Amino acid sequence: MQYSSNTHQDWMSQAIVCASEVKDEVPVCAFIIQNNVLISKAINQVESLHDCTAHAEILAIREASEKFNNWRLDCILYTTLEPCAMCAGAIINSRIKTVVFGAYDLNAGACGSKINLFSDLDKENKVEVIGGILELEASKLLKEFFSIIRR
Repeated sequence: MQYSSNTHQDWMSQAIVCASEVKDEVPVCAFIIQNNVLISKAINQVESLHDCTAHAEILAIREASEKFNNWRLDCILYTTLEPCAMCAGAIINSRIKTVVFGAYDLNAGACGSKINLFSDLDKENKVEVIGGILELEASKLLKEFFSIIRR
């Protein structure tokens, strides 16, 4: 998948469509993009895999690393929800250059909502973080999901 317009909104829009198709999981989708080309795509699979580490971001990083045969990813990660501390650590360690997310996670967000691992950790390769891209659309998916399961 490639876009000629190369905007954060375009990629996030596609990630939101992907997340909206998620069933029986928190609706989160992550893309890893390099040179405006989709390298990997993943959705949350915590429930289906019975694995608390099976967040969309972690699965997308694993897939991209396998494709490149390298754990160092000079890429952009798009995710519909602000990464948690586990995912932020994986993003930092995988050398992803930029994280773009949609909805803020006030309970567990590690890009500034709850904590900010990207600014708190003194790494030589700083990760650029861009939050709130299509925030309303991404938040709506999550609110709808949680309103259904909390009934």
